Amino acid sequence: MGVSDNSTGLILAVLSSGFIGTSFILKKKGLKRAAAATGFSAGHGGYTYLQEPLWWAGMITMIVGEAANFVAYAYAPAVLVTPLGALSIIVSAVLAHFLLKERLKQMGVLGCVSCIVGSVVVVIHAPAESTPTSVEEIWNLAVEPAFLIYVAATLSLVAALVMHFEPRYGQSNILVYLGICSLMGSLTVVSIKAIGIAIKLTLEGISQIAYPQTWVFVTVAVLCVITQLNYLNKALDTFNTAIVSPIYYVMFTSLTIVASVIMFKDWKGQSVSDIASEICGFITVLSGTIVLHSTREQEPSPAPGTVTWYDQDPTKAVEEDEHLITVHNSDYFD
Repeated sequence: MGVSDNSTGLILAVLSSGFIGTSFILKKKGLKRAAAATGFSAGHGGYTYLQEPLWWAGMITMIVGEAANFVAYAYAPAVLVTPLGALSIIVSAVLAHFLLKERLKQMGVLGCVSCIVGSVVVVIHAPAESTPTSVEEIWNLAVEPAFLIYVAATLSLVAALVMHFEPRYGQSNILVYLGICSLMGSLTVVSIKAIGIAIKLTLEGISQIAYPQTWVFVTVAVLCVITQLNYLNKALDTFNTAIVSPIYYVMFTSLTIVASVIMFKDWKGQSVSDIASEICGFITVLSGTIVLHSTREQEPSPAPGTVTWYDQDPTKAVEEDEHLITVHNSDYFD
């Protein structure tokens, strides 16, 4: 008996989480090395990390993980694949404990268990994948009014974050960088799913290469991925990995599920009990990330000779070193 599409997607999603969780740690160490050597951080527009081998090792690991994730979306619905990204939280939390000295406290174990339990519930109640027969069919889903409204709202929010909020609050409010990443990420996922299905159909003998819609999805995916990576690097270089990963996971996963449900109608045909179970499983995963976030140890305090920047609330001061700006918060999303 052959392996079902959902099972194939599940296996690929789990492998993807392992690679992606590891990549966060490698990239973080690479960013720290580059900033320490040159005094220029990615959070302030520096790109010296491109000369750091460890950052590239993290990038390659992330590419492998994203490739597995890419293929997973071709076999299973986003409602199943995306929440399994929580497993990367566990990988990142454990590795950060040993390699970045971001200590995982005892309650963090409860957070890890919650992520696993929630993921299992989602897997059990996930809908079966319904593969479109052509990229034109996917395009018809993408141009329906409901999804066009979502796209317009997403791009408007991204424009506001980039042009208004980033210059003012990018270094003090983590939601600015991660908001851009997550919003663009939701569009990345639906585009990648469309591309994955097109490739799958082509390999099965139903070529989708000649369809212009295929290349529209490719273009959108490339632009969104570049934007995501740029702002994710800024977030990682500016804030503690332990706080970047859980918040990014919660925002990215929530928005991706919303986008997928609107475009691909993942919940169509499912019973109310199954949908409710999936939502409960997802909330359990989110709860796990919050517990993990709240119990992670803060990074060491900055050395003497710092500059203090203030948000609108004067109590929200951010300590920054004169040469390397690192915002110190506590957590862990990957």
